[in-house]
Amino acid sequence: MTRRRPNALVVMNRDAFRAHFDQSRLDRLGALVSLPEPIWLDELDSSSARSQLAAADLLFTSWGVPRLTGDRLAAAPNLRAVFHAAGSVRSFADDALWARDLVVTSAADANAVPVAEYTLAAIIFAGKKAPFLAADADTAYRGWSHLQGFGDLSNFQRTIGVVGFSRIGRRVVELLRTLDGPTVLVADPYADAGAVAEAGGKLVELADLLPRVDVLSLHAPALPSTYRLIGAAELAQLPDHATVVNTARGSLIDSVALAAECRSGRLFAILDVTDPEPLPPDSPLRSARNVMVTPHIAGSLGTEIHRLTDHTLDELSRWLTGEPLRTRITAEAFPLTA
Repeated sequence: MTRRRPNALVVMNRDAFRAHFDQSRLDRLGALVSLPEPIWLDELDSSSARSQLAAADLLFTSWGVPRLTGDRLAAAPNLRAVFHAAGSVRSFADDALWARDLVVTSAADANAVPVAEYTLAAIIFAGKKAPFLAADADTAYRGWSHLQGFGDLSNFQRTIGVVGFSRIGRRVVELLRTLDGPTVLVADPYADAGAVAEAGGKLVELADLLPRVDVLSLHAPALPSTYRLIGAAELAQLPDHATVVNTARGSLIDSVALAAECRSGRLFAILDVTDPEPLPPDSPLRSARNVMVTPHIAGSLGTEIHRLTDHTLDELSRWLTGEPLRTRITAEAFPLTA
C-alpha cells in the first residue's frame, strides 16, 4: 500500500516565500509532502486558512508566521511538526506549542554561517579601524604617522573576546583561526571548557576577558539575564581603542553608555543590531565618528536564504524517513536559545 504523503502548510509572508522558493526547491518540497492550493499562507485565522490548518500534519514556516497560540493550534488537531526555515523561533513559539510536544526545528545553524562570516570581516576591519578611517574625510593618505587616536592598526597576535559560545559564537571562534596568532577568549557560563578549547578559544570569566581584548564580539541570546550585559561598568573595563562588535541583539549593550565611550574617542563599535532598532534620528550612535552601524544585514539575505530552505528541506526529509533530526528545539532548550 502506498504511504500517504503528509499534508503540509507553508506559512510565511509573501517576501519570505519568494526568497525561499525557486522552482527547484518548490518541486523538492512538493515531492516530499502534499501541498494545498494556495501553496502558502500569511495568516491562520480566516475560514479558508482554518480549513487548511485542520488538515495539516506539518507547518513549513519562516518570517511572518503568526504566533502559534493555543487557539490556532487547537484548529490543527493533526499537527505533528513545525519546520522553521529561519533563525529564532521566539516570535511564534507560544507556550501552547511546547504543551503540545510538537517537533520543532530551526534553520538557525544555517543562518549562523553568514552572521559568523560578517563577524569575522568586522573583526578584521576593526583591527585596521578601516570603517572609521574611511568615514573620516581628514584621513586621506599622507603618511601613516598622522594616524593618531586609533590604536595599533594590526590584526597580528590580537586578543579577541567572544561573549556567548552560541552556534554563531562557536563558528566565529573557529573562523578566527584565519588570523595570525590570535588569542581568543570566550565568556559563557554554560559553555564547556573542552569544547571551547577544541574550537580554538579559552574559556574565562567575563570580568577576566574585558580588560584584555582588542575586539569584543557579542553572541549571547536576548534574555532577561543578558539585558545590558555590557553596561557602563563593563565598557569601562575595555582597553583604550578596543572595538565592540555586535551581531547578536541590541539589548545586550547599554546604548547610552556605548555612545558616550565612542563619542569620547576611547572606544569604537561596529553594530549590525541596536537598541532600539532602528536607532532614532537623534541617537548619538548615529553621529559618532567611532561607530559604524549597518541595518541588520549580517543574517541571511539574497541567495543566502536558499541555504535556509535547503537546511529545512533536509530536516523535513530526515523526519519523514525516521532519521534523527539535527536541529530540533525542545521545550527544555528553548529558554536559552536566541
